[in-house]
Amino acid sequence: MVALSCKCGKVRGTVDDAALKDMNRVICHCTGCQSFARFLSRPDILDHAGGSDIVQFAPAAVTITQGEDRIAGVRITKSGPYRFYATCCNTPLGNSVSPALPVIGIVASTLDTKGQSNDEVFGPPDGITNIEHATADVPGGAKGIPAGLIMRFLGRIAKWRFTGRGWPHPFFDKATGKPRYPIAVVSEDQREGLRATG
Repeated sequence: MVALSCKCGKVRGTVDDAALKDMNRVICHCTGCQSFARFLSRPDILDHAGGSDIVQFAPAAVTITQGEDRIAGVRITKSGPYRFYATCCNTPLGNSVSPALPVIGIVASTLDTKGQSNDEVFGPPDGITNIEHATADVPGGAKGIPAGLIMRFLGRIAKWRFTGRGWPHPFFDKATGKPRYPIAVVSEDQREGLRATG
């Protein structure tokens, strides 16, 4: 089991053992991930090239155990993914498109690897994507998302849906399908400002 915690420790959770053998990991350089880091005023969650180290799990693998009253969400665009974070210290907690797509992407730095490297705990990244938006050279990266990585992702989604790992979901209510936490949508002016500061 891996512990999940915001920077100040007021929001905590866990990722179950099964998830560590059944996940995806990607370094994403998209403008949405970069804008989210700027929205949170957390440049430390990006690497030297503006990439986010994202580990993707089935929703049922993730449990919030403390601090639910300090969780909120934001959408960088009206149709973009929901990005949940701890309001106490602006730590990203998990990204999800919707409960219909059963996957949660968690920034690796939010997960306690107990002094081990991300590669040791999660394995090497399955892909380095969207390098057209990178802020520095990224050897071995790909523009957009390669077809092979998309197929791997869809395979995981199908497996998690078939095995019932889409529920319970830490961020969505099963009865209504709606987010369990308040959601803000970034305005067009604010969005342009977040992108312009890159």
